[in-house]
Amino acid sequence: MTYLSGSEHERSDPGLSAIMSERPRLINLTYRLLGSLTEAEDVVQETCARWYAMAPAQRKGIVSPGSWLTTVASRICLDLLGSARARREQYVGEWVPEPLPDRTEWISGRWGGATAVDPAERVTIDESVDMAFLVVLDVMTPAERVAFILHDVFRYSFAEVAEIVGRTSAACRQLASSARRRIRASQSVAAPSARRAATVRAFKQAWESQDIDALIGLLHPEATATGDGGGLVPAALHPVRGAEQVARFFADRIDAVSSVTFLESMVNGQPGLIAQADGVCVSVLAFDVDGDRIKGIWAVLNPDKLRLWRAS
Repeated sequence: MTYLSGSEHERSDPGLSAIMSERPRLINLTYRLLGSLTEAEDVVQETCARWYAMAPAQRKGIVSPGSWLTTVASRICLDLLGSARARREQYVGEWVPEPLPDRTEWISGRWGGATAVDPAERVTIDESVDMAFLVVLDVMTPAERVAFILHDVFRYSFAEVAEIVGRTSAACRQLASSARRRIRASQSVAAPSARRAATVRAFKQAWESQDIDALIGLLHPEATATGDGGGLVPAALHPVRGAEQVARFFADRIDAVSSVTFLESMVNGQPGLIAQADGVCVSVLAFDVDGDRIKGIWAVLNPDKLRLWRAS
């Protein structure tokens, strides 16, 4: 498909400004539905392609372009989530959602015009992109995830959700309710951001000094550490479970990363760490802090999921 410049598009399609204004919201929606910004951008691109594949008369007949785009994007995501299990079986090791830096900006240009950084085109960081939240979303059924995100996060009515997912309003209400139960069952004890940051900082210091006792003291007894290398870089193929096991796992590997610099950073809106080698990000660590203890650690090493961190 050949895209026109902005001025050419405005003349040929008076509704362009309305369509373009929906892009940030669609990116926010599809990232939460898929847990991957790369896939989210692809879905939005495909949604745009389907819009422009229609005849001009068809486009003019659509009363609410935003609703049409949301419906199409959500259905594409629903299909992708349905095939995710098969795709994950081919994925090497554990799959972790793509981490986001604070106030993410990325290169835009797929929807026409010159490539540029648009500060408006970023994923809005809130509790619905917390890594622990996204991990729970990932174990939901596709219908649960879509119904919950559309209703509880984006405030669509159940009637609207039903039309999108092809189920009754009552069924969608049940799906969202089931999703809420999953979220509540996994939620950690809330702590102020400063306390969470202090806990992550203490973990970093204990890790760098290989202080196993200090690490164990910072970890929840049922702590889990999960690595995602995607088969492209070395990473544990299975989660490490238990405070002592996780502490020893990290302590045993500090020598292997002696040339790596660890920096504190916000990851998906929560205190985390990034690892840099020669100034290039090689890993992002997200944490789930339960009170004063670390309950979950997700280390993303797959370079395909670090493009934003390497560009920032």
